Amino acid sequence: MSKLSQAVPEAPAESINDDLFAQLRKTEIFSSLSDDDLRCLTGMEERTLEPNEILARQGEVAHYFWVVLSGDIRVIHTNANGAEIKISEIPSGTAFGEVPLLANMPNAATLTAENVCRLVQLNEQAFWNLMTTCPDVRQMILGNMAKRLQKVQSVTIQQEKMASLGTLAAGLMHELNNPGAAARRAASQLRANLVRMHELTAKFSKSELNMEQKECMYELQEQALSTKHPIVMNSIEQSDAEEALAEWMEEANIENSWKMAPTLVSIGMKADDLLCARAAFPGSTLSDALNWLEAMVSSMQLVGTIEESIGRVTDLVMAVKTYAYEGKGLKQSLDVNKSLHATLVILNHKMREKEIVVSKNFATDLPLLQSECSGLNQIWTNLLDNSIDAVGPNGKIEVSTWAEISAVDHKHTDLCIRIADNGSGIPLDSQSQIFDTFYTTKPVGVGTGLGLGIVHRIVEQYGGNIHFSSVPGATEFIVKLPSTR
Repeated sequence: MSKLSQAVPEAPAESINDDLFAQLRKTEIFSSLSDDDLRCLTGMEERTLEPNEILARQGEVAHYFWVVLSGDIRVIHTNANGAEIKISEIPSGTAFGEVPLLANMPNAATLTAENVCRLVQLNEQAFWNLMTTCPDVRQMILGNMAKRLQKVQSVTIQQEKMASLGTLAAGLMHELNNPGAAARRAASQLRANLVRMHELTAKFSKSELNMEQKECMYELQEQALSTKHPIVMNSIEQSDAEEALAEWMEEANIENSWKMAPTLVSIGMKADDLLCARAAFPGSTLSDALNWLEAMVSSMQLVGTIEESIGRVTDLVMAVKTYAYEGKGLKQSLDVNKSLHATLVILNHKMREKEIVVSKNFATDLPLLQSECSGLNQIWTNLLDNSIDAVGPNGKIEVSTWAEISAVDHKHTDLCIRIADNGSGIPLDSQSQIFDTFYTTKPVGVGTGLGLGIVHRIVEQYGGNIHFSSVPGATEFIVKLPSTR
């Protein structure tokens, strides 16, 4: 027997008195029993706990079944890192303790009194006598256990979802701040460009442009506007091109030559393209003409930056909306590809920090998922977050979707999702435990051990299954969900 085992005193098999009978009658679990069935509850001992007094310790062998008559009991779980997490409270009128007795397992949590508590307890011998001789009481106890397990599972899933959202919140603020700041900088620079163009236009308005000057400026504008996006060059090519153009403009006494060169080079302009301007505009008017051209090109690029930034914010808002409102207990059609995309958008800040390369291969003809279940995005969040933690800088993550005929029912289709990475892998001696609640291979302060356990439960709620394989450098999880549930 374990060193943590408690000594179990022999309880006298006495009938309960009238006062205790009346109190038990008020509890939810026993309220519908007949008087004769309720009298089956023999051998009960009454106890009183002071605030913070421990009723049972996590890891100890379970020996008792309890009913709280008054007061509240705290349920506290201590994780592998030594941190204590309050899971729930057991209120007055609740019966509990049957799960570890029936499963022959140690207590999963520590139970302490929130305030002064009165309760009655049955030791395991009396409990088993009750379960074997009183079928109606047994039915009530098992039914109560099933309801409580369902409630605990629902609460745990909700807690994990809130934990996931909390983890994502900081990243979302960062993601929203970046495009917001970029748009603000671009707008400020655009305002400065417009003022500069106005001043240069005022100069031109004081002198008549001849036909040659007008045609040259028109051609340069056409060339500038035809380039929708900056031309991509490698670093050496770009540096050489900028230096060559800046030197040419400096020789022509162009103001701000070195500042303007990068902007003009970004749309593919070279010294040869500016020869018409050098020929058409004498003296300082050449500098004014090219500065006006550079301001226009810069303004177009800044507008593109603002559009891209606003688009990024819109994508994030849509992703959060998809993530937060997906699955509300009603029959609905869910697009798995969109759900995955939303999660990738929300987690993008973490992948960008490690310069992770993400390969997506989404099936274009993937059927919609018809289900009343929720929590789909929690599956992707946990699996992708684990992959991000597992891979090193410049690591690779692959996300694929496809449909296949169900192996269980050939008339139905399974939606298949694969998330793979080239990270460190899952240690072989841990692979059999990764779906266990509170089990984690992550360092202290990084993992809670809830993620994959939650993933497994949600996949089962959808009627699907999840499998994985892992060796160093190659880990993959494959989730299969029936398209109709």
